[in-house]
Amino acid sequence: MVVRLIPWSVTLSQQTDHSNYLSKKVASANGNGRRATKQGCVRTRRPQILPSTNYGESISGLRVFVLSDLHTDYPENMNWVKCLSTVRHKEDVLLVAGDVAETYKNFILTMSLLKDRFQHVFYVPGNHDLWCRWEKDDELDSLEKLNRLLDACTRLEVQTKPMVIDGLGIIPLFSWYHESFDREKDITGVRMLSLEMACKDFHACKWTGELSKADSSLASYFDAMNEKTQDRIDEIQRSKLLQYTGEISFMPEQSLRWCEQVYWISEEDWQELCPEKRMLFYPNLPKIIGSDFLEARIRSIHGLEGSASACHVFGHTHFCWDAVLDGIRYVQAPLAYPRERKRRMNGGCSWRSWR
Repeated sequence: MVVRLIPWSVTLSQQTDHSNYLSKKVASANGNGRRATKQGCVRTRRPQILPSTNYGESISGLRVFVLSDLHTDYPENMNWVKCLSTVRHKEDVLLVAGDVAETYKNFILTMSLLKDRFQHVFYVPGNHDLWCRWEKDDELDSLEKLNRLLDACTRLEVQTKPMVIDGLGIIPLFSWYHESFDREKDITGVRMLSLEMACKDFHACKWTGELSKADSSLASYFDAMNEKTQDRIDEIQRSKLLQYTGEISFMPEQSLRWCEQVYWISEEDWQELCPEKRMLFYPNLPKIIGSDFLEARIRSIHGLEGSASACHVFGHTHFCWDAVLDGIRYVQAPLAYPRERKRRMNGGCSWRSWR
């Protein structure tokens, strides 16, 4: 059997508190409870890049496509989804790593279109999915909206829980970022917007009770949601099905080894998966992209050293990414905003996220 993980080629033509347990997990990963940062520590490498075959239609086996940050509230992005083939992917799997749409209406339409095109669609929520500013129900908060989205996925037969398909373990993970995740030295001497001004989550999301954007309570809450499916995760880890040797192709132009377990999330998780602050348009971005809770969760699945078969698919930052870090391959394939595609290199509107 052939399993193929495929980052999308983007063209326009087309609450329990587990903090003590998790802090111990993070501590064991780095000895002193603090993750190594970029300075003086080279832990990231690019996977081997090999010439690919044609789009792969002639090669049999399970194909897994990955995509994030669809943002189909933009008409150009919704049109891109509508233009996807209704025939080509009927036996394929699609992993949607968050930020589908801001409005419930567009979320339902987008996921319906994707489910009509793919045999299996998996989803985890992103921050934009939980915005409430344009919803008609003024009393709706972000947790209530999350439950509505998950209920809608159940009706549409979109998967949000761990599942094995042809021996491939797919483990969706819930997470939210927290500011203390950022360990890199801040950029000083430059005027920049505060997090509250730069990040619309502070205004567009609505949280109730003890959940707060000012601490790690949101990150802890979302991580605790994964405990509900821990038995299934344990079962996948124990499964004797997940024993492969061979190759998995990265399409359209890359290839890599087999992927036994694919687990993924809508938020970034390690700072090494984001450009350094001095290279960012907004240097404080690392404060709103990751979570120590998520890092501990990932390592609890694949161990401290990872494996040749470990792959984590993520979204949120809109950076195309493909790198191996501490034994785990990390992949991000965002559709992103129309304006971002237009201003990137490699052809403007014809820009493809994986070249």
